[in-house]
Amino acid sequence: AATAPRIPPTRLALHHFDVNYSLQLKDLWPSVRAGLLCEQKYGALLNNFSPVDHVAQELELLNASDFVSEAPKKAQRSQRTAAAEEAGRGESRSQELSGEGRTAMQAETMTQAEMSAPLCASVTSNIKCYTFPRGDITRFRPARPDALGLLDYYLMDAASLLPVLALNVQPGDLVLDLCAAPGGKTLALLQTGVCGHLAANDVSISRTKRLHQVLHSYVPKEIREIVSVTSCDGRDWGQLEGGTFHKVLVDVPCTTDRHSVMEEDNNIFHKRRTKERQMLPMLQLQLLMAGILATKLGGEVVYSTCSLSPLQNEYVIE
Repeated sequence: AATAPRIPPTRLALHHFDVNYSLQLKDLWPSVRAGLLCEQKYGALLNNFSPVDHVAQELELLNASDFVSEAPKKAQRSQRTAAAEEAGRGESRSQELSGEGRTAMQAETMTQAEMSAPLCASVTSNIKCYTFPRGDITRFRPARPDALGLLDYYLMDAASLLPVLALNVQPGDLVLDLCAAPGGKTLALLQTGVCGHLAANDVSISRTKRLHQVLHSYVPKEIREIVSVTSCDGRDWGQLEGGTFHKVLVDVPCTTDRHSVMEEDNNIFHKRRTKERQMLPMLQLQLLMAGILATKLGGEVVYSTCSLSPLQNEYVIE
């Protein structure tokens, strides 16, 4: 008997996204779709445990820039522009008002912009991640070891730093990275230089080995002593160490949209992984709940995915 042709999981993933994300994102979906299908661009996370000044100079000569330090400046420029436009609209709407009334309206608009400034200021840290400008497909050279054998930067998707920045780690914080492997976010957390202790956990023993490799390649021994690496089921963490951490990062397993449309290996849209994919929101919810239970009273939890799916994002939170 004839068998149906095998459909590659990448095509299944793209069809699934076309059906669902086109409804969710509407006119934005074609450009997002093109982005998913483009070759991935990396950022270079500088390793503060290695001499980095010459590395930063080298990257700047290549026209790369540190997007972390640039972000507050861009946000402030956007806020000033928006405030000016709002003030202009207020001016046109209130021609019949007295000058005093117009001044009050403009002052209120500027105050709103100024109130947003702390949001920019909060995105400050020792983290430096260099990226090339939009449209520039230059590739970073491989990382090089310094005199002590520590590599000078770590190549990763720059967007992966956003959850770490959102966590806003403060000096002495006890931090949990609940789903830590392969280690990019754990390394970024250590780059802040302020973690009192960092627990890095991942249920996969093979992925945890990769995490160990990253730590040994980038972090000196004395800093590694503040890191504990475990291979527990993250869903049980609230029972293991409940109410312990000031900051918890819950970067959950997900459909990993870019990987799903680009890579055949280990693709969650493979037919044999259908049930696993369908159960992802439940797993994500359980991990989030465990992260919340592991947090001290008044602590903070950041939940993140590599997916655009509302089922794996908003619906899990709600």
